[in-house]
Amino acid sequence: MARKVKKKRKLKVRKLFTVIFIFTLILLGLAFLTDVKINNIIVKGNNLYSDWEIIKMAKLDDYPSSLKTLSRNIEKNLEKDNYINEVNVERPSLTKVVINVKENLPLFYYLPIDKTILTDKSETKDNFPVPTVINYIPDKVYSKFLKAISSVDYDIVKRISEIKYDPNEVDEGRFFLTMNDGNRVYLTLNKFTKIDNYLDIIKEFDNKKGILYLDSGEYFEVKE
Repeated sequence: MARKVKKKRKLKVRKLFTVIFIFTLILLGLAFLTDVKINNIIVKGNNLYSDWEIIKMAKLDDYPSSLKTLSRNIEKNLEKDNYINEVNVERPSLTKVVINVKENLPLFYYLPIDKTILTDKSETKDNFPVPTVINYIPDKVYSKFLKAISSVDYDIVKRISEIKYDPNEVDEGRFFLTMNDGNRVYLTLNKFTKIDNYLDIIKEFDNKKGILYLDSGEYFEVKE
């Protein structure tokens, strides 16, 4: 009977050592993973802020532990900013983070109320290098204008110096744009995104200055 008891004890001891060994491996593995840091951060969609500014706002500038840094916390840190509408964080690997930013961009400075208008229709006193709308736009046209300019390539928006609401007997949604390079453009609300092709159109005229009619006819009138 004594020998059988010894065998049982040996089996129990072996099982105990096996459990301890596995548990130790798990702890070492967790310790190792906890120490793995984020070392590759990619920022996409940003215009107002530099990549590094986004990284700092996300509190990733000290390259924290990957496991301790939750994607939702990164998104919350960034969405606190008034000029950021939405953030989506991707984690393609343990050490890599991709931050997709949708900014609340300043679209134009509205002179009649002395404020800058943002994509979400909010207003701010902050100054940005955006076009100035120099005159009043009626409410029924204003909402359509805001939607139209929001859909324009932001690099092109920044090339516009001034915007004048300039309706005629044919179209109440007509605007006259002065570009930073000295050219001028006529546009209507239903054709506003045509301005996205501005650079390609101007190249065809050997950098001559004039008026580009995109409201009707789509032609360039050279000014000597």
